[in-house]
Amino acid sequence: MATPEFVLELRRFVGTRPLPLSGVTAVILRGDEVLLGRRSDNGALTPITGIIDPGEEPATAAAREAEEEAGVRIRVDRLAWVHQIPRVTYENGDRSDYLDLTFRCTWVSGEPYPADGEMTEVGWYRLDDLTGVGDEMRARIAAALEDGPTRFEGGR
Repeated sequence: MATPEFVLELRRFVGTRPLPLSGVTAVILRGDEVLLGRRSDNGALTPITGIIDPGEEPATAAAREAEEEAGVRIRVDRLAWVHQIPRVTYENGDRSDYLDLTFRCTWVSGEPYPADGEMTEVGWYRLDDLTGVGDEMRARIAAALEDGPTRFEGGR
């Protein structure tokens, strides 16, 4: 499902005004490979991403999105990066401000495939060749590969 029902319900009240939402990025690793998919809405090559449902734990959301979008089971290992994404304006005028929680994850089982239509293709890509991956998503992948504490933007 591209847009969660709770977001559609909120849009009935707020219209196209900026809507603050929390999302997850699951950087799923298998050896020296990362799972990426080509988004059906804009053709971008990205890790698995999604919106956190009301009352849902963020790590649970990352695992759910991996299964829903790519048909794989994962282990969520750690929170790698917390950052605000610049405002997104969609073709219909809706505006959203996403707080992204990027997780480092490990593939457990399942052969990836575009399970729910949000991706047109899903597969494993070598970490040393991320041709076609945009800068923002490269930054999320890099954060997940770093050892050490969670990265926070704007922290003092």
